Amino acid sequence: MQLGLPFASPTERERAPERERNIEFYYVRHQRARRYVLRLDADGRVRVTIPRGGSRREADAFAARQADWIRNRVEKHRAARQVRPVLTLEEKRRLRALANEMLPLRLHELAAQSNLTVSRVSVRDQRSRWGSCGRDGHICLNWRLVQMPDSVRDYVLVHELMHLRRMDHSPAYWRLVAAACPGYEAARRWLRAHGQSLK
Repeated sequence: MQLGLPFASPTERERAPERERNIEFYYVRHQRARRYVLRLDADGRVRVTIPRGGSRREADAFAARQADWIRNRVEKHRAARQVRPVLTLEEKRRLRALANEMLPLRLHELAAQSNLTVSRVSVRDQRSRWGSCGRDGHICLNWRLVQMPDSVRDYVLVHELMHLRRMDHSPAYWRLVAAACPGYEAARRWLRAHGQSLK
């Protein structure tokens, strides 16, 4: 299972023409999706998810109806990118080294608190997710987690750890997350508000 942008891997991607000035769209066809969904990627592109049985024409109409939402989110995203300084190559190297040292240690600490065992931990430069957990117990983490507040970072780690117990996002799964990370709702709000601005 994955956490981040998006939660499920796309099975098909189709580039879409711009509907708004300087806003780029693309489509993701996902067989498990039940409805059309819009999300703003970290790079500022708008992703339109097409559910099983959906069409490109209906996706276009859905996006057109959400034009105000799209414009608002894109403007906020661009403003956040302007405020947050761009990391230099050296700063990125330093942060990635820190992530490789710190994130596996913290993940194992949290795993021990929940009596869980992680088979392997990888720290990667992921562009569309904060973390993922395989059925073999292999957890991958995004190095950018080290730029987050500790409570938000820990929520992401707990999110992946709880997939060792349930490989879904069912109500039962979220009860596990709530028990292991009582303040997870605030962490999710922080991710929605600030996560896309991390370089």
